[in-house]
Amino acid sequence: MGDMPKRAMVLAAGLGMRMRPITLTVPKPLIAVGGQPMLDHVLDRLAQAGVEEAVVNTHWLADKINAHLAARTAPAPRITCSHEKEVLETGGGIRNALPLLGDAPFFTINADIVWLDGPVPALTRLAQAWDPAKMDCLLLVTPTATAIGYDGRGDFHMDPDGLLSSRVEGEVSPFVMAGVAIMKPELFHDRPAGAFSQSVIWREAEAAGRLYGLRHDGNWYHVGTPDAVPLVDAHLRDPAGREVVP
Repeated sequence: MGDMPKRAMVLAAGLGMRMRPITLTVPKPLIAVGGQPMLDHVLDRLAQAGVEEAVVNTHWLADKINAHLAARTAPAPRITCSHEKEVLETGGGIRNALPLLGDAPFFTINADIVWLDGPVPALTRLAQAWDPAKMDCLLLVTPTATAIGYDGRGDFHMDPDGLLSSRVEGEVSPFVMAGVAIMKPELFHDRPAGAFSQSVIWREAEAAGRLYGLRHDGNWYHVGTPDAVPLVDAHLRDPAGREVVP
C-alpha cells in the first residue's frame, strides 16, 4: 500500500476551445454540473482524501478562477495558484509548478472532469495501488464503452497486472485516461521550459515498462462540449445517475 500523496496539481489553465461560446466568459473549470463548478468537484475529492495542498495552474480568465478560489469556504486542501503567462499545456504547466509540488509523488487532476466514486474513493484506491519501485506513473482509467459523454476511441490497453500500452491508430481500445494520475516529480526535472503535454511523459514511461493503470469503479463524465453540460448535469442530479454503470 502506497502513501497518500500530500500534494496535487490541478490543471485549470486550458482555453476550453471546444466549449465555446461558454468559455468566452467562463473558464471551463468553473462550468457548473451537478450543482457546483467542476473545479469544486475536484477540490472536494482532494479534501475528502486528506490531500494537504492543491496547486492550481491558471491562464485563461485567471482572475475569475482566483476570485472563485478566494471565496471557497470548504475545508482543506490548502490552495496555491501557479499562473502561466502563456499556455504551457499539461506537461509544461506541471514543470512550471514543480517548486510548489515538492519532492514526493503527487496527484495530477484535470479540473474539467467529474467522477463518482465506487465503494472506495478513487484517490484512495490510486494511493493504495501506487508502487514507486515499479511505477513512474499510475493513471486512473475508465472503460471507454461506459464513459458518459465520451465518444472517442479510447487511449490504452491494460494487462492483468495493470501495465498500460497505447492504442494503435485506427483501433478502439478498452480504456480512456480518466484525467487523474500519480506521477513522480523527477520525470519533469530535465524538461526544457515551454509547452508540452504530459502524454510525452506517459509514452516514455510506457517504453520503460513503468506506466500502469487502475480501472475506475464508478461513473465518469466527459464534459467536452456545450451539449455535454446539460447531459452530465441531469445525470448527476438524477439519483439513478449515481448508480455505477455496469
